[in-house]
Amino acid sequence: MKKEKQIRLLQFPVFELIRRISKQTGIPVYVVGGYVRDMLLFGKAKKDIDFVLLGDVEMFTRRVADELTGEPKINIYKNYGTAMVKKDDMILEFVTARKESYDPESRKPHVKPATLEEDLKRRDFTVNAMAISLNDEDYGTLIDLFGGMNDLKKKIIRTPTDPYITFSDDPLRMMRAIRFVAQLPGFKLAEETYEAIKANKDRIKIVSPERIMDEFNKILLTDKPSAGLKLLFETGLLEIILPEVAALQGVEEVEGKTHKDNFYHTIQVVDNIARLDEQPNLWLRWAALLHDIGKPSTKRYHPKNGWSFHGHELVGSKMVPKIFRRLRLPLGKQMKYVQKLIKLSSRPVALTEENVTDSAVRRLLFESGDEFEDLMKLCEADITTKNKQRERRYKTNLKKLMQKVKEVEERDRIRNFQPPVTGEIIMQSFGIKPSRQIGEIKEAIKEAILDGEIPNEFEAAYQFMLKLGKEKGLEVKKNMLAGK
Repeated sequence: MKKEKQIRLLQFPVFELIRRISKQTGIPVYVVGGYVRDMLLFGKAKKDIDFVLLGDVEMFTRRVADELTGEPKINIYKNYGTAMVKKDDMILEFVTARKESYDPESRKPHVKPATLEEDLKRRDFTVNAMAISLNDEDYGTLIDLFGGMNDLKKKIIRTPTDPYITFSDDPLRMMRAIRFVAQLPGFKLAEETYEAIKANKDRIKIVSPERIMDEFNKILLTDKPSAGLKLLFETGLLEIILPEVAALQGVEEVEGKTHKDNFYHTIQVVDNIARLDEQPNLWLRWAALLHDIGKPSTKRYHPKNGWSFHGHELVGSKMVPKIFRRLRLPLGKQMKYVQKLIKLSSRPVALTEENVTDSAVRRLLFESGDEFEDLMKLCEADITTKNKQRERRYKTNLKKLMQKVKEVEERDRIRNFQPPVTGEIIMQSFGIKPSRQIGEIKEAIKEAILDGEIPNEFEAAYQFMLKLGKEKGLEVKKNMLAGK
């Protein structure tokens, strides 16, 4: 087996412990995978560390756990030949060296014991197929059988073996390849890797949506998601996974007038959100990704005004549930959050293009609620014009709107408000039972507050209710203001 020169391990006391147990038990053990990659690439030590053993995994793992201080948690998975030890924020995963074979219609492998070389050969990419010995006789020696160190230097993602076979056997690795390009700055796919993904793209259909979304979400949460999204589109994977986003690509021309390419605009918006998003919010990034999906079906050409996409926000928001169900994404508050942001995505910018009224601001605050700040981030991210003067104007107008919102909110307390007069008070006041009239009165009070016709206060709302009741022929049975 080819071995490279010794390298300096970033020191974890646990490495010396494992070295000693390896010597005592006679079981060879190696650090593999992401720890080795990131240490060589960034000089940083991950606390999630994978080990390959050539021997009894359960016995070895229990020995490690027994000698760690504190109360480490241990999990043994006998069917898979793996074991895990958790201590504080450190996760140690031990696995016996293995080789894999696959059936054409499944990505679940048939596993057999193997040598270290066979184990490294089965791994996804060369940069993840390096190992460091923790054995007494060659402690700290790098084992690089497939040129992983060279690929790290060249910033290339490449498979250790034939990529066509690799991706056909385990199609999820196509997503992982693109995810690594998105996560590792400056990296790109090797040409044969890129072509193999294009050739095997349809194999992704045998992978569960949950596994696909796990990789897809990791791409969205990178510092520059467009690097991965663009590759997903170019290789044809995006059209299979998210055809609604792939359909945004393209520019149509009529009578010399064109519209922007909404796909490349969209991935720039997602990048902008990543830049503005100090604490990464996955669902805000989903809102950015899907904010224009209603445009293909609403696209119209008008001889005088050119291209328009009227109502695309409402159409797009209505498409979200179907997409989330298909991709097995959460159907609760996360989906509703994305829907709300898409539906309102053009409202703030539209308000900046006119003399905004207090009423319009109140309605925006009422409808956006706790998501107002995220909505404004999305609006700022949506500014992708290359015209610097126009960009400055948009951003200045958004700042003015934010100031107006602050003034209105401090005065009217309108965000997430409920009409001060409840349905119960309406029933008690007029001596009526639950009916459509109660809903109509509550809605009228709400609209009067949003329009600024009455303040957001109980007494004003109650007097307005009495006026409405009189118009509807209702008699007051109990005056809720009596004695006040």
